[in-house]
Amino acid sequence: MSTPEFNNPIVKWIEYRLPIFSMMHHEMHEYPTPKNLNYFWNFGSLAGFVLVIMIVSGIVLSMNYTAHVDYAFASVERIMRDVNFGWLVRYIHMNGASFFFIIVYIHIFRGLYYGSYKAPRELLWILGVIILLLMMATAFMGYVLPWGQMSFWGATVITNLFSALPLVGEHIVTWLWGGFTVDNPTLNRFFSLHYLLPFVIAGVVILHLAALHQHGSNNPLGIDIKQKGDTLPFHPYYTIKDLFGIGVFLTIFVAVICFAPNYMGHPDNYIPANPLVTPTHIVPEWYFLPFYAILRAIPDKLGGVLAMFAAIAVLFVLPWLDRSPIRSAKFRPIYFVLFWVLVADCILLGFCGAKPPEGIWVILSQLGTAYYFAHFLVLLPLLSLYERPINLPLSISSPKASASEPQAV
Repeated sequence: MSTPEFNNPIVKWIEYRLPIFSMMHHEMHEYPTPKNLNYFWNFGSLAGFVLVIMIVSGIVLSMNYTAHVDYAFASVERIMRDVNFGWLVRYIHMNGASFFFIIVYIHIFRGLYYGSYKAPRELLWILGVIILLLMMATAFMGYVLPWGQMSFWGATVITNLFSALPLVGEHIVTWLWGGFTVDNPTLNRFFSLHYLLPFVIAGVVILHLAALHQHGSNNPLGIDIKQKGDTLPFHPYYTIKDLFGIGVFLTIFVAVICFAPNYMGHPDNYIPANPLVTPTHIVPEWYFLPFYAILRAIPDKLGGVLAMFAAIAVLFVLPWLDRSPIRSAKFRPIYFVLFWVLVADCILLGFCGAKPPEGIWVILSQLGTAYYFAHFLVLLPLLSLYERPINLPLSISSPKASASEPQAV
């Protein structure tokens, strides 16, 4: 890492005591980035951009929100009606959560397609799954805060799931509730944690970036950098590409906020919470629906809870389940097909999670759940042994395939 020369005396004074400018120079100008990255690599930086939007809008909302069961719903209505541009800040935050999950899910499936979880990036992948878990916890608690019908009953149903755990389940539920039912202590706990967890997410994101820069980005070919011609400096090539991606995102984001702000929400949440009136069909936000379908696919309550958590836990051990030396699905013909079957399966589970747990939807949920776990626990280990991949190119710069057997990467 070369040390750049700075002419500005203030910059030189700071640099001598805190070398932040040389670090930025290294990351922007000297950090070698594969030159064949496509637009799916934009979603990492886009997720960071949306995280900043969520934290800033959340801080503004918290200044006007009242975490009390008697005033929470009214305080949200006051934000919408009386606070200057409160409606805009709330719609940014509310829709930002949905867009955050869309971006992160695309980011995850890109990693699955191009094998970004394989050595030496296992810890990078694990940190990403931890971020997903923290996002889910934060989003669930945030969904409770408006204290509408779906907020109250969603909190009641989901927290009650922990009671299925033997020995400690009831104690966990009582601790979460702060009493014997979902009430004011529950709302206070959820507000405090919802405010705190985004900063924890930001901390894990920093670790995620540090792990990324240790071995560099993966690429669509899934092969390592072998020569200087395989890379480009991050700036200006990928900074411009990221800025273009942010521009496209903001166009879509603003259009949704202005023309369809409640499209991804639930109308029952505009009804104040009433413990005496149960909604006809209790559903979580759309980004939880596949996991909700897995939960309901198992007839046993404890089995459903374990299956729901196992659906995320299996991602932690994915680098050791898929032992194929080839990263990219472009060179794995069978895995390519199975990947798209998995995508269709997750979409199917999302539809099943949104439907009442009856009739054909229960059967489809069970079939979707069975394939989800079979994909990771059965098919991927078998593919590692029996799949014959296509020969890899010699390098990122060379489109020619190697004449020898596929190399380990």
